[in-house]
Amino acid sequence: MARTKCSNDTNGKFICGSGDCASGQISCNGAGGIPPVSLVEFTLSGFGGNDFYDVSLVDGFNVPVSITPQKGSKGCNITSCPNDVNKVCPQDLALKGSDGSVIGCKSACLALNQPQYCCTGAFNAPDKCPPTNYSKIFKDQCPQAYSYAFDDKTSTFTCSSGGNYLVTFCP
Repeated sequence: MARTKCSNDTNGKFICGSGDCASGQISCNGAGGIPPVSLVEFTLSGFGGNDFYDVSLVDGFNVPVSITPQKGSKGCNITSCPNDVNKVCPQDLALKGSDGSVIGCKSACLALNQPQYCCTGAFNAPDKCPPTNYSKIFKDQCPQAYSYAFDDKTSTFTCSSGGNYLVTFCP
């Protein structure tokens, strides 16, 4: 999880413009940051002895990020979201900083809270929840990243268990 525009407020509480912890602490203590936030996700030693990893924009975007496997068998591919989605973020999804600049791009689910964007209710299946115009904005900028809940085919990567991974923010 990436955080931006972080500082101590006038009361000494640590706060961030995007990806803040709800507790106002420097460490999120295992909890995710408040969306919109670019995420890297890992399932280590998963099914068949493989690690699974991805870059997810399902909770929105705040900074470019990449995952580079450092060790493992053949087929361990780099995945990334190298482009700044904030530059093309629609106004109805934009999270703006105190200076008015876009510092995060909310997912349509977060911004609009409707089942067709969240893949919930009657839309809770891959055949019922296709990509939307909003998720396509994220996918166009970051083709390897998850752009909505059922974006598995082009967004999940595997590597043999026991490898190391380099996560780079703003590659």
